[in-house]
Amino acid sequence: MAEETYDLIVIGAGPGGYVAAIRCAQLGMKVAVVEKRDALGGVCLNEGCIPSKALLDSSELFSLAKERFAGHGIEIPAPSLNLAKMMQRKEEVVRKLTDGIQYLFKKHSIDRFSGEGRPTGAAGGGQGVEVKGAQGVQQLTGKRVLLATGSDAVELPGLPFDGVDVVSAREALSFDAVPEHLLVVGGGYIGLELGSVWLRLGAKVTVVELLPRLVAGSDGQVAESLMRSLKKQGMAFLMGAKVTAVQKRDGKVVAKLEGGGAPPETSCDKVLVAVGRRPLSAALGLDRLGIRQERGRVVVDENYQTSVPGIYAIGDLIPGPMLAHKAMEEGVVFAERLAGQKSIVEYNYIPGVCYTWPEAASVGKTEESLKEEGVDYRVGRFNFAGNGRARCMDETEGFVKVLAAGGNGRILGVHILGPRASDMIAEAVTAMSFGGSAEDIALTIHSHPTLSEALKEAALDVNKQAIHA
Repeated sequence: MAEETYDLIVIGAGPGGYVAAIRCAQLGMKVAVVEKRDALGGVCLNEGCIPSKALLDSSELFSLAKERFAGHGIEIPAPSLNLAKMMQRKEEVVRKLTDGIQYLFKKHSIDRFSGEGRPTGAAGGGQGVEVKGAQGVQQLTGKRVLLATGSDAVELPGLPFDGVDVVSAREALSFDAVPEHLLVVGGGYIGLELGSVWLRLGAKVTVVELLPRLVAGSDGQVAESLMRSLKKQGMAFLMGAKVTAVQKRDGKVVAKLEGGGAPPETSCDKVLVAVGRRPLSAALGLDRLGIRQERGRVVVDENYQTSVPGIYAIGDLIPGPMLAHKAMEEGVVFAERLAGQKSIVEYNYIPGVCYTWPEAASVGKTEESLKEEGVDYRVGRFNFAGNGRARCMDETEGFVKVLAAGGNGRILGVHILGPRASDMIAEAVTAMSFGGSAEDIALTIHSHPTLSEALKEAALDVNKQAIHA
């Protein structure tokens, strides 16, 4: 099997890699995938998107049972936490999804090679790939090679990961006990989501963020309202501050702090560093092959081909937000362009979601960026407090904000803070992808009562026609 020449060899079976492999196989190509993990799905399925959402949902149910059921007339004894069982459920969710990808590989006759892969350059009229695994070293040949190795967590100077006291998201998804005090370094999506999990389960959580506001690049009103909501839930914040070092003292982790009016030090049980991610490319030997990079990212053309013909790259390795759905879309478009189709990724309309509660979701321009660019725009806003379904759910916190062009009303951005914002943002992405206007959403009939009516009302409010505002 290793002597076969494949149409495509994919290095990495994360969201970008496995989707590209499946789509290429659907288009009639013979595909091989090289993956060093035992399970398919990359960081997203194994230690990122999926396990974190499993714990977010479980911890939200625990919090509801503890604090909100009584308000619905559901009177139960105070719930107790079985953390081991919660973790077991998380692992089962992950296993079922990774097994599902394995099934899809078999269904589409995709060959899988276990081990660490790296491109070796021109070979046999195509491109070579070396695979180092438990079976030794194998040499593969493909007409094309796709690099889709993803990213890993960034370490901070003075705060190296040790997997016990100073941890990345990987370890924070698998604590065997609820920390008494969790210090989160970084106020982005990952830090706030995992901070929320452990806060709900009983930890004291303090977030240290160097910037003056949370979720850098988000709409200012959303960031401010989200922080206010998380504070009400008990999360503490040290803004404009940083952790410079940690040391173990009397069984505790003592973090030294600077800036933002923070105390000189604080004691905690765990330090979660969540300040961003970096492309996982060191083992690929890109410089040796002459593959061009800028600011740590691989440079590609419109077909995702690198500076070396026959070698391609997608996902976290190339410019753009490090999001699973961005990588997946690139995987599809890469495959279809190989087949001669004119598919494109709508990079201006990639949504972003922070899965706290309330959730924060956005797509397109923020109000701050429109002001900075001098764009004429109008704003429509509707609070979930005026939405019937939100009232029934007892989830009235948050709002929908629609930014539309001053002239033709074309939607420039949509920002949602509230229940199920992660699901609601899809309608906005669809409308924007088709060049839709606020009026297009306003004239669309939305079922009643639904949370999505809040988007319709916000769209109506662009022209000050909202009914329930």
